[in-house]
Amino acid sequence: MKYFLFAVSFITNVLHAAVFNVGPSRTYKYCSDVVSLVRDGDTVNIDAADYTNDKQVQWTANRLLIRGVGGKPRLFAGSIIANDASNGKGIFVIKGNNCIVDNIEFRDARVKSHNGAGIRQEGLDVLIKNCVFNGNEMGILAGGYIPGCTITVEYCVFLNGGSTADPGYQHNIYINHVDTFIFRYNFCYDAIAQGHELKSRADKTYILYNRISNFNSEDSRNIDIPNGGTAVILGNVIEQGPNTSNSNIIGYGLEGLINPGPHNLWISSNTIVNRHTKGSFVQVSATGTDTLLLWNNILAGPKTGGLLVGTPATLDSSNNFITDKPSDVGFIDNPGLNYRLSAASPALNAGKFPSRKAGTFSLIPAREYRDTCRWDSRLSDGLPDIGAYERTSPAGLMPEPEQPLLYPNPATDRIFAGNSFGWDNWQLTDIHGRTFYIQLQDGSLHVGHLPVGVYLLSASAKGSYFSSKLFIVR
Repeated sequence: MKYFLFAVSFITNVLHAAVFNVGPSRTYKYCSDVVSLVRDGDTVNIDAADYTNDKQVQWTANRLLIRGVGGKPRLFAGSIIANDASNGKGIFVIKGNNCIVDNIEFRDARVKSHNGAGIRQEGLDVLIKNCVFNGNEMGILAGGYIPGCTITVEYCVFLNGGSTADPGYQHNIYINHVDTFIFRYNFCYDAIAQGHELKSRADKTYILYNRISNFNSEDSRNIDIPNGGTAVILGNVIEQGPNTSNSNIIGYGLEGLINPGPHNLWISSNTIVNRHTKGSFVQVSATGTDTLLLWNNILAGPKTGGLLVGTPATLDSSNNFITDKPSDVGFIDNPGLNYRLSAASPALNAGKFPSRKAGTFSLIPAREYRDTCRWDSRLSDGLPDIGAYERTSPAGLMPEPEQPLLYPNPATDRIFAGNSFGWDNWQLTDIHGRTFYIQLQDGSLHVGHLPVGVYLLSASAKGSYFSSKLFIVR
């Protein structure tokens, strides 16, 4: 009976969900014009255009889809947000639960506290994808303690995050104390003013198939996980630049292991390159780190401070390729920063499949990062290559595909997909960040096995990306 009432309520909410259109030629010119009107389950479509000096927008409704349409709208913060002494936090403040933000660019957020964020996350569970965060004091900031919250960020670009007015305390992305942080298929680079490229205090942090780089700016660490817990760093390209202010690339537990244990750091199948004149690759807390696993990684560049710093109770470091000279790895184009392996690379077929798991999470990479903010399946013809890439022939280029036509929505069992030729990597992501991969069969996608709920359906093609909100009902 409870399930029946829930289903009836869910369907009723879906059928009455509203769509609000924001744009220069629309009734609503700015997001602040609709924020007081939206209700749980609504969609806000923002036309591709430049939006300058809007007020801070606090989204309080639940299950919102806020997305750019017809291209990527650019939201430029201005003096209204910068001078908001009462509640200045950034461009978007998401207070509602189970929201999705898709295909928006956030620019130049500044506030009096120097923590101006493109997105300030304060609600439970959010999915942020296909967005750009450029020149904000914080790209994304999840503030305080949000127990039980999962934050998923994917297919996004972060750059120039930080504050010259408060050096060292603002970052490209900063996740405070939440339950789970998932960061995948992103390009995060050139934080400024001694900020980290990525900082996470989450109990569980999963950093999967990204490019996390410093090229020219004065940043700090590439990855900082200051309070321990479970952390998985898998399949990433990580580069430390020549102007960094902190020559340690990955830090773990260095501000106190206050997250729930065990305190395990799993680093597998990454390509990590140090282009500074000195440095250390991994530094863990002097005491209290339970496990550090370091498998199948390319660790190239100076290690004057030590390859590994700290004393984990268990250290498992096997089958890494370690050299002081990146030119020794056999990259396709080392000066051009192309870290795929040449046919002569000594890292080819030199890895081993890890026998351990991070809990139930496999440390064998299934994907590879592809510029910009995409992924390819990782295919092995035997023993794995060391590093973030398997040497395989590049896939042939395909013509620009037409946008898929999907119906019905809401769906119960099947979604028919017109114009689906050329699209692959079909997946549904729920509001907890869990991803369900589905296959296109006979022109349709079968979803009858999935729970009732709100999902983001996405697919990719060479150079193209598609997403749409989907409701599954019974």
